[in-house]
Amino acid sequence: MLFVTRERLHVDRIATAWAIRRFLDPAARFAFVPRTKDVATVPGTPFDIRGAELSHHGARCTFEVLLERHRLTDLALERLGLIVRGADLPTEDGAPPESNGVRAVFDGLRDAELSDEERLRIGSAFCDALYAFCSGR
Repeated sequence: MLFVTRERLHVDRIATAWAIRRFLDPAARFAFVPRTKDVATVPGTPFDIRGAELSHHGARCTFEVLLERHRLTDLALERLGLIVRGADLPTEDGAPPESNGVRAVFDGLRDAELSDEERLRIGSAFCDALYAFCSGR
């Protein structure tokens, strides 16, 4: 299945893409479009694009919405969701202390001279490590 999101990936979009591949569709493909792209014109399933159903809702980031919509109830994923939300929305109250470090890593990935495919590859490895941390392993 093809999923489409905004280019210049950052924490929420990387974590959401990671969860899609890890828990929903291991063969998922991703396309990255400009921020100004109209969601109605993108092929595939859009996420974290203005107008997409799979995006921020209320105080929840896209990653948390994905977990809820697909009934991914793993406690480690829920903990990871809090960290991702805190990193993605640093002005929100109640972020876990890990969110600051996670945001710094993903800021570096966003700002590095990398393609979005490379950001996703590296960011996914980081999400694997965060998931292990949140699992208590």
